[in-house]
Amino acid sequence: MISTDFIALSEVLAGFLWPFLRIGAFLIAAPLFSIDAVQLRVRILFAVGLTLMTYGVVDAPSIDPLSLEGVGQIILQIYLGLMMGFVLQIVTAAVALAGQAIANSMGLGFANLVDPSMGNIPVVSQFLVIIATFIFLSVGGHLLVIGLLLESFALVPLGSVPPFQDWPATLMSWLPMLFIAGLNLSLPLIVSILLVNIGLGIVTRSAPALNIISVGFPAILLAGLVLLNFALPGMMQAIEMLWSDGYQVMRGLMGD
Repeated sequence: MISTDFIALSEVLAGFLWPFLRIGAFLIAAPLFSIDAVQLRVRILFAVGLTLMTYGVVDAPSIDPLSLEGVGQIILQIYLGLMMGFVLQIVTAAVALAGQAIANSMGLGFANLVDPSMGNIPVVSQFLVIIATFIFLSVGGHLLVIGLLLESFALVPLGSVPPFQDWPATLMSWLPMLFIAGLNLSLPLIVSILLVNIGLGIVTRSAPALNIISVGFPAILLAGLVLLNFALPGMMQAIEMLWSDGYQVMRGLMGD
């Protein structure tokens, strides 16, 4: 016969397990929290801390995790957390794509750095991703996202099914932003550097003895850095709007 202490312990573990799955999956996929620079122990402790904040507040379903229904709920909670984090990763990927296009136009495509979240990316992409991270932190994005993550247990209670019927339209309207936002961020600089290249081509035609390699590369690099400095304020506003749009898409996944 099962003792009452064992039943009580099972209820406590179940009340901790279900929120932990969603929160832990989100921290695996979300930017800032998912980079390799954040150690696994820190992520686990952070997930445990957020889960303890939900304990006693969120109604956990009385489902056996080892049953077929329990396995389905485990997959559902992990999938929901991963999708919430993936939505925000689109912003980081768009910024990195814009930086890669700018770096290639400046001749810096060969200068790669090891980004712990995206692998080898050009130095301009690394710079813009750092700027995007600072913007995310400065506007309190991490607090908003954590707040929405905790609020998701009210919008999509444990044991219920998210509004999957609305997801295709939401994701189809958001995923192209990876390329659209990347193009919007990089196009002004690419066109400006192209005009610099055209000017250097005209100078080379006028003075064939001029060594275009020794003169053109430093000139394009210098012009690209100067133009990037002038374009940063506008790019920062666009990145802030991207984070705001990503937050709204996350709410849309919850059916809000």
